[in-house]
Amino acid sequence: MSPSIVLPCPSCGGLSRVPEGRLAEQPRCGRCHGPLFTAHPLVLTEGNFDLHAVRSELPLLVDFWAPWCGPCQVMAPHFEAAARQLEPRLRLGKVDTEAEPGLGTRFGIRSIPTLVLFKGGREQARQSGALSREQILQWVGGIL
Repeated sequence: MSPSIVLPCPSCGGLSRVPEGRLAEQPRCGRCHGPLFTAHPLVLTEGNFDLHAVRSELPLLVDFWAPWCGPCQVMAPHFEAAARQLEPRLRLGKVDTEAEPGLGTRFGIRSIPTLVLFKGGREQARQSGALSREQILQWVGGIL
């Protein structure tokens, strides 16, 4: 029997235990039966951030951005495309620092866009500035 990991549902927040060997088989939430992976970054707020960064056993790559930021807008489709390629190895999420200033302050975000990779609730790496999909994949691949 392969080891399993705990994943929060992006829809209802329920926790599901999924065998690692079955992550690529489009697992569904045990509570709401929605997909645990959507191939899109999650919208992270102060209300759900710790659920996905701390309670999840899957690494989380977070894009700290703002709607008025030109480089953030340029990077957004690349981050979206990276989600399709990186799931289910890790989860991707976005924090709008205008709507969620507390999260920006909590993690000392000084410039945007900034990517932060969390594992087990702890920051593993940080990269500021807009990246292409290829650069995001290369950066994450060099860390994990």
